[in-house]
Amino acid sequence: MASSFVILNLILSSFLAPISAVAGYVNYLHRGSSLSTKHASDVLQSMDGTFSFGFYNLSSTAFTLSIWFTNSADRTIAWSANQDRPVHESGSKVTLDKDGSMVLTDYDGMVVWQINSSTEAVRAELLDSGNLVVKDQYGGILWQSFDHPTNTLLPMQPVTATVKLVSTDLSHPTSYYTLRFDDRYVLSLAYDGPDISILYWPNPDRSSWENYRISYNRSRSGVLDKLGKFVSSDNTTFYASDWGLEIKRRLTLDYDGNLRLYSLNESDGSWHNSWMALSQACEIHGLCGWNGICGYTPMPGCSCPPGYVVSDPSDWSSGCKPVFNLTCNSDGQKMSFVRIPETDFWGSDLNYVMSTSLQACREMCLSSCSCLAFVYKVYPNGCFLKSALFNGKTVPGYPGTAYVKIPRSFLSSQSQASASELANRLHVCNASKTQTFNYTAHGSKGMGTMWYYLYCFLAVFFLVELCFIAFGWWFMAKTHSARSAMWAAEEGYRIVTHHFRRFTYKELQKATRNFRDELGRGRYGSVYKGVLADNRMVAIKKLKDVKQGEAEFQTEVSVIGRIYHMNLVRVMGVCSEGSYRLLVYEYIENGSLAMFLFHGKGQLQWQHRYKIAVGVAKGLAYLHHECMDWIIHCDVKPENILLDQDFEPKISDFGLAKMLQRDQADPSMSKIRGTRGYIAPEWVSSLPISEKVDVYSYGVVLLELVMGLRVSELPANGSGDEGAALRQLVWTVTEKIKTDDQTWIDGVVDPRLDGNFVRSEVLLVLELAVLCLEKERNQRPNMNHVGQKFLS
Repeated sequence: MASSFVILNLILSSFLAPISAVAGYVNYLHRGSSLSTKHASDVLQSMDGTFSFGFYNLSSTAFTLSIWFTNSADRTIAWSANQDRPVHESGSKVTLDKDGSMVLTDYDGMVVWQINSSTEAVRAELLDSGNLVVKDQYGGILWQSFDHPTNTLLPMQPVTATVKLVSTDLSHPTSYYTLRFDDRYVLSLAYDGPDISILYWPNPDRSSWENYRISYNRSRSGVLDKLGKFVSSDNTTFYASDWGLEIKRRLTLDYDGNLRLYSLNESDGSWHNSWMALSQACEIHGLCGWNGICGYTPMPGCSCPPGYVVSDPSDWSSGCKPVFNLTCNSDGQKMSFVRIPETDFWGSDLNYVMSTSLQACREMCLSSCSCLAFVYKVYPNGCFLKSALFNGKTVPGYPGTAYVKIPRSFLSSQSQASASELANRLHVCNASKTQTFNYTAHGSKGMGTMWYYLYCFLAVFFLVELCFIAFGWWFMAKTHSARSAMWAAEEGYRIVTHHFRRFTYKELQKATRNFRDELGRGRYGSVYKGVLADNRMVAIKKLKDVKQGEAEFQTEVSVIGRIYHMNLVRVMGVCSEGSYRLLVYEYIENGSLAMFLFHGKGQLQWQHRYKIAVGVAKGLAYLHHECMDWIIHCDVKPENILLDQDFEPKISDFGLAKMLQRDQADPSMSKIRGTRGYIAPEWVSSLPISEKVDVYSYGVVLLELVMGLRVSELPANGSGDEGAALRQLVWTVTEKIKTDDQTWIDGVVDPRLDGNFVRSEVLLVLELAVLCLEKERNQRPNMNHVGQKFLS
């Protein structure tokens, strides 16, 4: 029976071989055959054409035996057999030997890589999943590439207890970043360097349960399914932003140490990022090497502390080295410190002392020969003595300061140098800007004087704050004597600090009279007018389609709650109970811009329209370039621009793109996020999304401010293309701007203004509108540039 099966298998193989050749591809390698670098056609291809297997040319003379995405623009590699040892162009080949082993040899016959099996292999086949399998005569799998990943996992390829990803790059074949199950059986990202091994994802400062992970599940397995959802045994779960079928994906541990999920746009072969493990690059450990400091300007980059220089300018991961010799105090060497604000060096703690002064912390570091620096944090006061400078990061708002030990003689020799010469400039990846950190040298002489003034300042500040709090308590007790003591205390504290707070669902139900007075309705939910117990009027948005759990939702909203800008609607609080998710906003008196432009609420004079254009630009610039958490609005339109009593614009619904799975809120939108008529071209073409989608939407709003009508409702001259009218309008305005005659402006401006407008301001708004509406996103200005244009 077995011999009959073998004969049948051989007959089918010989019959299918010519069929595969006719179809234009071969997806298997039979026993005794080989692939070589000599012939470019020596490539196996999966039946559906997605993957190819063969020799991948790193250069004209160096090749790896790899599996790659056939239709990606850069032929992205999914797996390699010999990524650390490329073979030469001439004479290299891979052979499925007659004894059943698969062997890769270099030009001189040296074996570079091989598969040995106790059972003879008869066939190597590339499957549609991207898995290269070696089979025996019965079709059983003897070996498969899915069990030996390099830096990438493909859909349905499991990560297990014995499998790990190692980041790599064609220019950096060796890396220290890995994705693996740690000692607690938690799927983790780790920096596994020659001198140190550290976990950095999930957050190492939190316990497993705080990270929503399950420890010690011995099954240790995880997989990315074909829909774009990843689930593992430790409860690691995430979704692709374009969750759904018919999309080619890969989960790759990139060379920078970040784990990213990519989706392929098959129309142009480009990849776009649909999920990443860490949104802040400086949270990745070891990114800037030993003694290096990671920072944002706003792009992530590396720098060296004063007294240190980069070890290898071409590779900042090699870190920094000191330009001085540091010896113990017993040798008579005097020490001092340089101060680096808002900076931390994670780990390498010699000691940690609570509730101590800065001076005491400094003395402890001076008395220890092993102490290279200390980090001093406030609230509560904490002293961290550091035995090494690793995982350095500078983050605006960080409540700690690093003090790096430097020989006093070195500082003296630098006394004639300017601050810009003493401090190392930040090396910014992919950016033209550089930033000099504010380093300040602190010797022992000035410490006493500094502390004297600091204590005086703190004492005065405490007295003022105490008086202010007392006044707040008195005011609340007088005007709201009927309230309970607990409510008065809470409100008194709120008056002093304006702090973001959490509401109960019952409170908001009462404030809105059971959600009776609806102000409006949008894609993300309905907005109701409410009056809180202290008689403050608020707008309460009842959200729908929120996918996060309660704790995660509150964490994300609290970030938005800390954002404050005069042109952004203030988020005052949140309710997250059971299935209810509500946001409490400040109440804006005049409603939305759309009500004035399109629904006849009232006449909007030109000076108000110009103020709105400038204010919205400032608000978007803040979201794009100044927030710690980078926020793209994704739905800029007049309905989301509210006007206060002075017609100052305030952008609403910012940050909701971060919290909501908006793809599923409106099935008609598919993967597109936003509102038709304001959607940038890259949404439709599935290009990677950046802040330039907001710039495009802002351009449409500028045209509507000038014209006083909805651009998407312009007649399309019989064309079925919804964007034809807008493109024609932009082209016409662009051509008119080039002329010296400006009388054409009168025919564009909203006739309701009756000629009461400033022609130069209208021209500037139209010029910015056409710039923002460029089809190529790289041609559009950023919002900082737009704001500068208004001020110039």
